[in-house]
Amino acid sequence: MARYFTREEAEALLPQIEPLLLDVQRRHSALVALRQELEALQQRMRGNGHGLHQQLERLQRQHALALEEVNRVIRRIHAFGCQLKDPAMGLIDFPALRDGREILLCWRLGEEGIHWWHETTTGFLGRQPLD
Repeated sequence: MARYFTREEAEALLPQIEPLLLDVQRRHSALVALRQELEALQQRMRGNGHGLHQQLERLQRQHALALEEVNRVIRRIHAFGCQLKDPAMGLIDFPALRDGREILLCWRLGEEGIHWWHETTTGFLGRQPLD
């Protein structure tokens, strides 16, 4: 059974979630850069990849470790019962009930509190003000 949050309960968690979200953003950005470097190296290797195998293995290990770290922080965020929707945007949703139906309270890194909600099927673009 899903846990449902009130606005107050979700806002009370923001001081704990925000540093984790900043951490996941930093790690995700580094992961994206590693992925791009890895893809560029793989492209080079399709042409004349002699001597690049050690570099490829090093990048693959770094990428795997970075991915593991991103996933570790994401699991810590999810342990609060919220949903990380977009690490780059810093977008978090909290399951809630409104008029007896499931909705998502929506918070984005940098916002002063939770002031938005959306249907479970609409996402960020369907945000509506709580008040």
